[in-house]
Amino acid sequence: MWNYSDKMMDHFRNPRNVGKIENPDGSATVGSLACGDALKFQFKLGSDGRIAEAKFQTFGCASAIASSSALTEMVIGKTLEEAKMITNQEIADYLGGLPPQKMHCSVMGREAMEAAIKNYETGENADRNLEESVLCSCYNVSENEVRRVITENQLTSVEEVVNFTKAGGGCGRCRGEIQKIIDEIVKR
Repeated sequence: MWNYSDKMMDHFRNPRNVGKIENPDGSATVGSLACGDALKFQFKLGSDGRIAEAKFQTFGCASAIASSSALTEMVIGKTLEEAKMITNQEIADYLGGLPPQKMHCSVMGREAMEAAIKNYETGENADRNLEESVLCSCYNVSENEVRRVITENQLTSVEEVVNFTKAGGGCGRCRGEIQKIIDEIVKR
């Protein structure tokens, strides 16, 4: 059994801002039902240019639901530039922490928010990894995402990358490539 904070359990049992937004300004879906986690994130801007409404729909575990709920609360009232600055670690911290094996849920939230903002800025479908090369085909995780998560969270092992992204957690064929990326980033 995972050791969850009271705040994390509250966001799981009483998720905020669940649902769809009619005519959202930005919308994106990340993850995959095949790998067990998927998140649709949407937002609508107010006349002041700040996020007035944010909603989500998540298929996943308690951590995925709580992370998505927390993210919506964190972005409401922020400008897009301010929202872009929210890290996956801040989402986890907002919830009072997440077990290492569940950090990928906070990463998924950040990815969905970034993709929804990209959708708003470009008008294009910005669902994750559509234009990026996939490193982990089991969980559809791009090399760029692995690099970003390693750098932002100072990860130093393949197991940490698995916990944060799920990459390498399936068949394991990409673990060697993940280790090469870690070695390259850690040398800097």
